[in-house]
Amino acid sequence: MRPRRSSLQWRFGVAIALLLLMMLVLTLALWFRQTHGERETVDIARQSTHALLIQQLRESGKAQVQQLVDSLTNPLYYFDLEDVGNQARDALRTPGVAYVLVYDSEGRILHDGSGTIPAYGRPMQDPLAGRIVAADAMLVQQEGRTLDISSPIRVGEDRLGGVRVGYSMDSAARAEEQTLLGLRERLSDVNRVSLWWLLAMCAGLGVVCVLGAIALQRMLVEPIRMLGDAAREIEQGNFSTPIPSVKHDDELGDLTRAFEHMRDSVARHDRDMRRVAYSDALTGLANRLAFRAALDQRLREMHGTGGQLALLFCDLDDFKSINDTLGHEAGDDVLVQTASRIEHAVSMLGGSDAVVARLGGDEFVILLEASPGEGLNELATHLAETLVQDLASPLMLHGRRLVLGTSVGIAVFPDDAINASQLMKCGDIAMYQAKFDGKSCYRFYSRSVDEDAMRRLRFEQELRGAWERGELSMVYQPIYRTQDRALMGAEALLRWNHPQEGAISPDVFVPVAEQSGLIEEIGERVLLASCTEAAGWPELPDGTRPFVSVNVSGRQLRSVGLFSQVSRALQESGLPADRLHLEVTETAVIRDVAHAADLLSRLRNLGVRVWLDDFGTGYSSLNHLRRVQVDGLKIDRSFIVDLLEDAGDLALTSATMAMAHSLGIVVVAEGVEQRGQYDLLRERQGDYVQGFWLSEPLAAAEFARLLVQA
Repeated sequence: MRPRRSSLQWRFGVAIALLLLMMLVLTLALWFRQTHGERETVDIARQSTHALLIQQLRESGKAQVQQLVDSLTNPLYYFDLEDVGNQARDALRTPGVAYVLVYDSEGRILHDGSGTIPAYGRPMQDPLAGRIVAADAMLVQQEGRTLDISSPIRVGEDRLGGVRVGYSMDSAARAEEQTLLGLRERLSDVNRVSLWWLLAMCAGLGVVCVLGAIALQRMLVEPIRMLGDAAREIEQGNFSTPIPSVKHDDELGDLTRAFEHMRDSVARHDRDMRRVAYSDALTGLANRLAFRAALDQRLREMHGTGGQLALLFCDLDDFKSINDTLGHEAGDDVLVQTASRIEHAVSMLGGSDAVVARLGGDEFVILLEASPGEGLNELATHLAETLVQDLASPLMLHGRRLVLGTSVGIAVFPDDAINASQLMKCGDIAMYQAKFDGKSCYRFYSRSVDEDAMRRLRFEQELRGAWERGELSMVYQPIYRTQDRALMGAEALLRWNHPQEGAISPDVFVPVAEQSGLIEEIGERVLLASCTEAAGWPELPDGTRPFVSVNVSGRQLRSVGLFSQVSRALQESGLPADRLHLEVTETAVIRDVAHAADLLSRLRNLGVRVWLDDFGTGYSSLNHLRRVQVDGLKIDRSFIVDLLEDAGDLALTSATMAMAHSLGIVVVAEGVEQRGQYDLLRERQGDYVQGFWLSEPLAAAEFARLLVQA
């Protein structure tokens, strides 16, 4: 069996020989058909021109007759001959119109567009009149050099009469002759020159093909084949596959080296994502269950004794930015160092009975019990001040100085609550109040602090029925193609205009809707409204129709009714399924990968496109991309915002785009707010972009006008 390379060379040789033979045959055929080609071309051009001109005359005539029918209906119904005459005379003045006849239901002439109407009351006697009077719809007939178009005029089921217009075909004939006048002479010259050029080009092309095939095989085919094999291995998660060694300092060398760098970047990013997805924070502190058990035990011991407990909730300020900018591994290091500082402060001030735990994420909790003769509030205050001060000290992270703050909320048993759940809730509320008051501080729980929680409850109640009251509306943020900045679609966004508080940020009311379950009802309405609006959008300059992307919350994704909601929205709106893009977050998908994979697969089989939103901020993993098939990735704006300054963000973004393209997935960058960001994304061959630099979210009418201007 011949080696694959030799077989490929043999196929190249056969292809070149067939190509040369085909060019020779085509040259001879052109030589013999040269004398006949000119006449056939002219005949075809004559027939096409004639058919086109006649068709244009028919279509324009039918449109004019239909316009006459619409304008004559009322005058004919009220037998207003003066208005009928005005309409007929206006039509008769149209260039190319030979005659205009308005007749009654018996075929008698009511007006011919003249001033005296000599034929008034007489029946039409020409050969076409019988079919015209009997016709129930528009009728097009040809008699000699005249095209006769007629249509009955009706009011409901009653026939009032009709109108017929005769169009002279002489103008079409003159246009036809004028078009073909110089065609014969021009074709003769062009064919003669083209034949000689073709012969010369065939000879030169044959030589070039033979030499090019040999060079192509040696220089490109084999290295590219090896790169293709390596790409397939990377797609399967094997990053150790060898890359062909190319020492040439040319485009192929650049491609090979860039491919190797891409493989290394994707491998590093994949390792980071796997480490984040499958590792613990390793703080060494008690977990949530252990802390709850300790709290319940302390409360049972305290009941009836008059003792007090203080609960301190600590939450790092802006911790999410650490994960977004430095990665989850760096975030884990921050949590470990933070836990160490908290333990040190508690050991110095809190006593041996204090309990320290990490509830999850960047949230820590401390349980204090005052010693006899020591005030609990003073102890909690002293510890909170120390924590705020110590955790504000710079952290050393991989050689970088990092400054964070912490917000501390304090709740006291039994002053604020008498059971564990209420005490933890009060501490949580106090902590959020500290964040609201500017972060890097501490707050004791009070009834006034609870007002924010009541405000969220009020928002939940007022969200019910907000759609029916017209308070919720849709805006659309345009999405552009990166390479040529062509408008391709929009992301549908929900806005709430509260009657008393004005515009409320989605970051405020969307979590309320998610927690209360209202997001399922609102999400279904948003889906239907977006599909209905998008169904009426006009075509883009390239003939395609813009798409609309709609966000799907985690609760909607877990709902069993999402598939039927999407199907019903597409059916009721008439929007083609391929113009609807659904955006789901990584976090929502990873909660139940099996369910998400099945649901998203059914939606994609329906024709709907699926985009993975906020990519890079959750538990990103190539394994999930293999199990949950998607059509696109949306790179989170936190990576885009520092794209021009942070080499790490640039590397991760480039690796993400390369990885996605190797899997056949489009990449959308959101949060583009600078020209430099856009230029860099275009250079790295991103697919789509959106952001305030391109366009802010627009109301439906404004976006429709933008589409018309595109």
